[in-house]
Amino acid sequence: MSPRENLVAELIGDINEHGWLRPDLVSQAGVVLLAVLVGVILYYLLKPRVTRDNSRWQWFGQGVIRLIFPLVALTVTKFGTVILGIFFPGSAFRLIGVADVLLLAMVNISVLAYLLRHVFNEAPWIGRWERRIAALIWLAYALHVVGILPEIADALDDISFHLGHQRISVLTILQGLASVAATLLIAMWLSRLAERWLMRAEMLDTSLRVMLTKVVQSLLVVIAVLVALPLVGIDPTVLSVFGGALGVGLGLGLQKIASNYVSGFIILLDRSVRLGDLVQIGDRQGIISRLTSRYIVLKSLDGTESLVPNDTLVTSTVVNQSYTDRKVWTKLAFTVGYESDLDLVLQLLVQATEGIDRVVQDPKPYPYLDAFGDSAVNVSVGFWIKDPENGQGSLKSEINLRVWRLFKAHGINIPFNRLDVVHFTPTNKTAGDGNLTGYVPPKPADE
Repeated sequence: MSPRENLVAELIGDINEHGWLRPDLVSQAGVVLLAVLVGVILYYLLKPRVTRDNSRWQWFGQGVIRLIFPLVALTVTKFGTVILGIFFPGSAFRLIGVADVLLLAMVNISVLAYLLRHVFNEAPWIGRWERRIAALIWLAYALHVVGILPEIADALDDISFHLGHQRISVLTILQGLASVAATLLIAMWLSRLAERWLMRAEMLDTSLRVMLTKVVQSLLVVIAVLVALPLVGIDPTVLSVFGGALGVGLGLGLQKIASNYVSGFIILLDRSVRLGDLVQIGDRQGIISRLTSRYIVLKSLDGTESLVPNDTLVTSTVVNQSYTDRKVWTKLAFTVGYESDLDLVLQLLVQATEGIDRVVQDPKPYPYLDAFGDSAVNVSVGFWIKDPENGQGSLKSEINLRVWRLFKAHGINIPFNRLDVVHFTPTNKTAGDGNLTGYVPPKPADE
């Protein structure tokens, strides 16, 4: 049995034996009061600077703010303990010890809440579980202060079994789970920080930033696993056996998943597609809104999103309309009557595209006389669009309306198909087969 340390009981014993006014106890109370006062003052002084928009600490969020008070107060108590040790050598300073435990619990709660919020992107369940996690940590520290936690640890350690030559207890399992969870949580937090930093590096290409982010995240997870296994008591050499089993699994049924992950890195390396590109994959067309290790998110112009596996982009033809230039060429066709002034018509077609921000003016829109039809002249106007990801329906509608108004203002006729119905009257029918034997054409309207 390990020696028990009941800080509360020992502190109460000192007070009962020597009273409240003992010099070292009063000095400890002064140090604790000073620590709380300095922590509160610095909290209110630093909070506006940390939370302002241009602060270098602003991206840490509420995590830094909540750590200011306990860290500052804990630092003051540590310095106070050193100073009091000079004037009261040999004293235990149990009051400061209790205060240190409480402040350390606040630090742990703040750090854990900060990590959970940033790793899981402010998930709704974090707010519901934050108080429960804080209560659990407070309970653990309270049990430690009153000396009950070591007894609970011994009781859990007594519940054990042997796996080969290895002794495994409930305490060992809980410690292992806590170690693995803490290691992975820190690794995921570091990966989030790396992702945020890399995505803000505007000097790097977007695809390169995404690729570096995925590589850093993968490396941090691997390092976390390698660090967590020895903490649990597992020899890392077992990963060689696991690697062999993983290879067999990839060969039998996971090759498609592995192909998607490998294809994802190939796409990021060769920069064939990038975030924001307008692409067409098979019968799907849209904007690439997200690149992941296994798939891309293709957001169509109507708002629907398609998850396209990465190996599809590697093994099939991808029409990337933004590969070298984001602009897209399009044409609008019209028909005018033969009596129209074609030079004026071509001029009006270009005029209809002027002043529209989405239409590129350099190179300028160009009109075309496409063909001489049976009853009309076919003309069109071609132009480049700056932002094809916003669709073409509204733009074409606006240009068509402008052309209609300009043609109407200048007397340009837009011909349309006309169907003439001719009536005829039969004069005689054969009695046998019912066929018409004569036909009298209708009289002209002017007779």
